[in-house]
Amino acid sequence: MSLTIPSPQPDATPAVEAGAVPHTGAMPRTYQVRTFGCQMNVHDSERMSGLLEAAGYVPAEGGHADVVVFNTCAVRENADNKLYGNLGILAPVKAANPGMQIAVGGCLAQKDRETILKKAPWVDAVFGTHNVGALPALLDRARHNDEAQLEILESLDVFPSTLPTKRDSVYSGWVSISVGCNNTCTFCIVPALRGKEKDRRPGDILAEIQALVDDGAIEVTLLGQNVNSYGVEFGDRQAFSKLLRACGGIEGLERVRFTSPHPAAFTDDVIDAMAETPNVMPQLHMPLQSGSDSILRAMKRSYRSTKFLGILDKVRERIPHAAISTDIIVGFPGETEEDFQATLDVVEKSRFATAFTFQYSKRPGTPAADLPDQLPKAVVQERFERLTALQDRIAAEENRKQLGRRLEVMVTAQSGRKSEETHRLSGRSQDQRLVHFSVPEGAPAPRPGDLVTVTITEAAAFHLVSDPTLEDYSLRRSRAGDAWDRSQADSCGAPSPASPGERKGVSLGMPALPLRTR
Repeated sequence: MSLTIPSPQPDATPAVEAGAVPHTGAMPRTYQVRTFGCQMNVHDSERMSGLLEAAGYVPAEGGHADVVVFNTCAVRENADNKLYGNLGILAPVKAANPGMQIAVGGCLAQKDRETILKKAPWVDAVFGTHNVGALPALLDRARHNDEAQLEILESLDVFPSTLPTKRDSVYSGWVSISVGCNNTCTFCIVPALRGKEKDRRPGDILAEIQALVDDGAIEVTLLGQNVNSYGVEFGDRQAFSKLLRACGGIEGLERVRFTSPHPAAFTDDVIDAMAETPNVMPQLHMPLQSGSDSILRAMKRSYRSTKFLGILDKVRERIPHAAISTDIIVGFPGETEEDFQATLDVVEKSRFATAFTFQYSKRPGTPAADLPDQLPKAVVQERFERLTALQDRIAAEENRKQLGRRLEVMVTAQSGRKSEETHRLSGRSQDQRLVHFSVPEGAPAPRPGDLVTVTITEAAAFHLVSDPTLEDYSLRRSRAGDAWDRSQADSCGAPSPASPGERKGVSLGMPALPLRTR
């Protein structure tokens, strides 16, 4: 299904910074997309960029853009504060630049709707999670009518994966297998904002993956609010494990990941597919949320701690080196010290490589927001600090087990904060651990997308380090590295294999995954 979007008006007045030379009518308008939230939002932002470029916009090179789009999250309260704070900062910038436009989309737009225009009347367009494809038309209409445009749909007008997409990476890509969620977790507002689960047909998913591989990608991450319930809509409860196995048959696809599954629906056939499909990586993100059975019951999470730990045991039995990450909420309404201790006990037993830990955030519109016994901030903060201290210790211990191991690392375009001092490049191991490594003197330098094999020489809680000798360093140049070179040539940038810096116009690489979110 295709969607025709009108191009921007050629006589629209573009933004001009103070002291800058005004655009002529022939110059394309520039854009910037700012993303808050999860991997779903990151992928949606790729679609927004693709739509804008299909409509004639170009990425902003500097700090100023003619159009700024905020793709928002609504899962936590600080998402609201972040959006409205950013909108406030842009208000005087827009006032000084006639013709500049601001658009707000995503989950918070779906939730707040008219509230955004009331709080920030200088916003030009508001659109929701179900009509991303309307973005260029709303901007066009706002300029033409000289008034803000609000368009929120209650269901999808077109499956997002059919929209133009500008990928952030030439060597890795997100692929949505479904949108929406059928679960009713009492703390979560996502089902209300993204709707019921809608599954894509396997042939469409595999065709998109093949297209990515044909363009040079060697890694894909399958996305869904609950990937292991994929297929329920069309009556195949083993559809997800079949999809993983089908990915194993795609020549040139070296790494397959997925996020996120739900423990209640995680079945043995998925574990078998992970273990038996060579390009499915030994990594699993399994959200715990709480180790207390009573809190899980209050959350309407239809599993208990024993089942959760049993899944981890089965995964590690079949995939001994699997790295497992999780999500945990501290301070859910009614959580007692005994409940919290149960969470600490499960974390200790689970040995997570990484945990995304959150303090409970009361979200209007969710059942949990109306529960009694909302905990004081000081209690939640103290528990949160105990949990993160425990997980930091476990992560460091698990990383120390990697010392002396030889790991294959896919080089990314991002580098560590100390890269200028250490001269190290960065990449991800097969189990998604972050590895900073140096290139021995006299050895060939890798490009983003190439693969190096190195021995781990240092370990910290949130990353590994390798300073290999020439004999210990192995480089495998890949199709993905070739694609990086082509992307540099296409953007008029000379290939720079040894540089971890940014390319012009587009930041390449899988969106950075924080090791812990507070």
